[in-house]
Formats: sequence, structure tokens, C-alpha cells
Amino acid sequence: MTAFKPKQGGRLMAKDIKNMNLQEQAEAVLQKATEKGVSTNFFFVTTFKRYQVQMKILSELEKEINASGATVTKEYVKGRGNLYTNPAIGEYNKTATAANGTVSTLINIIEKMGSNDMDVGTGFNLKLDLDDV
Repeated sequence: MTAFKPKQGGRLMAKDIKNMNLQEQAEAVLQKATEKGVSTNFFFVTTFKRYQVQMKILSELEKEINASGATVTKEYVKGRGNLYTNPAIGEYNKTATAANGTVSTLINIIEKMGSNDMDVGTGFNLKLDLDDV
């Protein structure tokens, strides 16, 4: 695994994230967690894996929406078609909302458990492999 190197003074900028693929984004989050000392924390690892799954689902839904378009036609009796919003859009929105919540949780884990104010505890450390998901 190659670590993503932020462009400006070691800080991860919003424009950097826009240009990163999902693997690079995951590496950047993991790098920040490592810097804060929480990359093997049980809560971080399980939440991070959940975030990776959500990002894969979003990627697949994006492909489906791009391939099928924003609307779909369902045919009913007598061959008449009715136009509907692509159901993948609703699923995408639900998954994006869940992923946003997961990111908030990851940020809290990194910031709060990575500070000296909070003891991360023992017995809750795991090894994280980006290829597991």
C-alpha cells in the first residue's frame, strides 16, 4: 500500500480529495488515523470497514445510474409504459446519507480517541488491511 501524500504542507485539502479515487481516499483516512494513533482501535477498524463497504455500494450505484439514466420506464397492461425516477437514485441517496454519518463517526474516533484526553483502552486493537473489503 502506498500512502497518499497531501500537496500543501502535509494537510489534506478538499481539492486533493476531489482528485482522489476511493482507494486513495481510504489511504488518506488511514494515514490520519495512524498519525493520531487509532488505526488499530477496534471502533475505528469496524467503522472504517463499514465506510469502505458503503463507498463500494455508492460506486456501483453511480455506474448503474450512469448506464440507465435518471428515469426508467415500466410497462404495464396493454404495453403502456409509465416513466419513473430510477430507483437506484433513491438507494444512492440513502447510502450517501449513511456514509456521511459513518464519516462523522470516523472523524470523532480519530479526533477524540486520538487525543490525550481519552484512553483508547487495551484489548480493542485490530490490524486493518485495505484489501479486506
